[in-house]
Amino acid sequence: MKAPTSNLEPTQSRKADHIRICLEEDVQCREITNGLESYRFSHCCLPEIDRNDIDISTNFLGKYLVAPLLISSMTGGTEEAGIINRRLAEVCQHYKLAMGVGSQRVAVEKPQVVDTFAMRKYAPDVLLFANVGAVQLNYKYGLDECLRIIDMLEADALILHINPLQECIQPRGDVNFRGLIDKITNLCSKLNVPVIAKEVGNGISGAMAEKLMAAGVRAIDVAGAGGTSWAKVEGERAENDLQRRLGRTFADWGIPTAECITSVRAIAPDIPLIASGGLRHGLDVAKAIALGADIAGLAMPFLQAAVISETAISELVEVLMAEIVTVLFCTGNTNLQQLKHSGSLQRLK
Repeated sequence: MKAPTSNLEPTQSRKADHIRICLEEDVQCREITNGLESYRFSHCCLPEIDRNDIDISTNFLGKYLVAPLLISSMTGGTEEAGIINRRLAEVCQHYKLAMGVGSQRVAVEKPQVVDTFAMRKYAPDVLLFANVGAVQLNYKYGLDECLRIIDMLEADALILHINPLQECIQPRGDVNFRGLIDKITNLCSKLNVPVIAKEVGNGISGAMAEKLMAAGVRAIDVAGAGGTSWAKVEGERAENDLQRRLGRTFADWGIPTAECITSVRAIAPDIPLIASGGLRHGLDVAKAIALGADIAGLAMPFLQAAVISETAISELVEVLMAEIVTVLFCTGNTNLQQLKHSGSLQRLK
């Protein structure tokens, strides 16, 4: 499922490039991992529970989820992206999962593509996140634009994604990050939905989470290193040797996801916390939850399924949920809160 890019405007073309590159090129981190391989669950050979009694449901930002799964922000703005988002939204509705969309800047610039983001009609009951780059607050975006972005999704929260490395490498990237914390503070004070701060694959440290929380951010998506490298992605889009070189040099830059989770939890025991960044299966999800995350976001596995069919997405969800349940069963826990406090996840020496 490929869309021609020759007739697309620059922001749309970038969206189409991102889908193509993520699916066709090797843009995964290689030298850095998500860090979850450093942890192992202690196996319980006699769990003394009925597997059928295990409950992996949770609540996040006031909404019920059947499983602690977020289909992470990916795309929108092109015909292909609209098909992907619709398939994902319909599966989210069926399973009652959370979903984010890609940056909606393109829909502000080009209102005729709003429908590629407006997923509420396909997912009336799910936890749905709008999305825009925090740096756009330095490029003429303010409260009005953010309200439009939220309204076009009827979103439950607004993700402000933070991506300095990607902008450094991206052709004509927006690199003025000066004074953003004050603008985030002002925005958070005026919006009537929670703001989620999210990296894009290089991680949020505990110290930075503390600053973001002080600014009024209500939830953190750590989006750590170890999965898709957006330095590599933008390196594939490079227009000159300098950009290509930067993409290679910083391909494995960032804080591993596991380290982000523990770092943020150490300073913020109660902040709603999303683990994402290189999670590929339900065992990764369970480890992230046991480390302190509330829900876990996956992008690449869902993108790969979404370009095939809605059925492929549903099959992926079933596998992920079965994997999470299996972890709980084989550690003797009947729900996610028990897993978090069980001490069954051990760091390898």
